[in-house]
Amino acid sequence: MEKPEQHAEGAGPFTTRLTWRVPGGGTAVWESRLARRRGRIAVRPPGATTSRSTSADDVALSRLRRLNAIAATAFVIGGALFAGGAGVAQFGSGDATTCASIYFAGGLFFNTGGYVSLLQDINSPRHLPGGEGRLVTLGWRWWSYEPTRVDWLSTFLLFAGTLVFGVNLLDSFVQGLSVQQVNRLIWGPDVVGCLLFLISGHLALVEICHGRPGVRLRSLGWWIVAVNQLGSALFMVSALAAYTRPSTGSLINVDIANWGTLTGALCFSLGGFLQFVERP
Repeated sequence: MEKPEQHAEGAGPFTTRLTWRVPGGGTAVWESRLARRRGRIAVRPPGATTSRSTSADDVALSRLRRLNAIAATAFVIGGALFAGGAGVAQFGSGDATTCASIYFAGGLFFNTGGYVSLLQDINSPRHLPGGEGRLVTLGWRWWSYEPTRVDWLSTFLLFAGTLVFGVNLLDSFVQGLSVQQVNRLIWGPDVVGCLLFLISGHLALVEICHGRPGVRLRSLGWWIVAVNQLGSALFMVSALAAYTRPSTGSLINVDIANWGTLTGALCFSLGGFLQFVERP
C-alpha cells in the first residue's frame, strides 16, 4: 500500500507542523501548539479551497480547559507575588524575611503553573499521521518522557526552572551565609533557573514559528510566548545584577535586580491573563 504523502516542518529533530493527504482525498494539517493548547486540527475536504477546524472529543477539551485555567491562574498569582516581593525590597516597606516569604509564596504558584503546563502537554490529544484528520485522546498520565517533542521539552524545562528557583528561594531564608555561600546557594540557582526559562521560551518560539523564531503579530500564542520570554530575559538581567561582589559584599546593582524582578514578574502575570483567552 502506498504511503500517504506527508510534509513536515520544524527545526532540527522537532516537527511542529505536519501536512498529509487523508484517505479518501483532502488534506489535514496538524500544528503542535494549536493541537495541544486548543485541541484542534485543520482539515481541507476534497475540492475545498479553505480548511475547517476539527476539535478533539469532549474528554480532551475538558482536560485542556481545566488545566489551562489552573496554569494561567497560577502564573497570574505567582507573577503578582514576585512583583510584590520586588516592590517591598525596592521601596523598603519590609525586611529581608518578609521579601523572602513573598517570593517563596510566589514560587509555589510558579511550581504549580509549571507542572500543570507539563500535564497539559502530556495529556493533550495526539494526531495520527497519514490517517484521518482527527485528534485522538489518550488515557490520563501524570508523567511522560518525550524529549523528541519540542512542546514536551519546552514545558519540562519550564517546570525544571521553577524547581530550581525553589532551591534559590528556600536558601534565601538561611541566615549568616558568607558571600561565597550566598553566590553558590542563592545566586547560582537563580541564574540556572533563569537560563532554563530562557531555553524553554526559545523552544516555545521554535514551536509556534515552525522553525527559526520570528514575529507573528496576529498570533495570540506568539504574544503569550513573547511576553513570557521577555519576562525570562528581565529575570536574567535581575539575576546578573544580584551577584554579590566578594570584595565588597554588596550586589552589583540593587535597583536593577529589584526592577528586573518586578517587571519580569508582571510579564508572567500578563502572559497568564492572555493564556485564559487561548483555550479550546
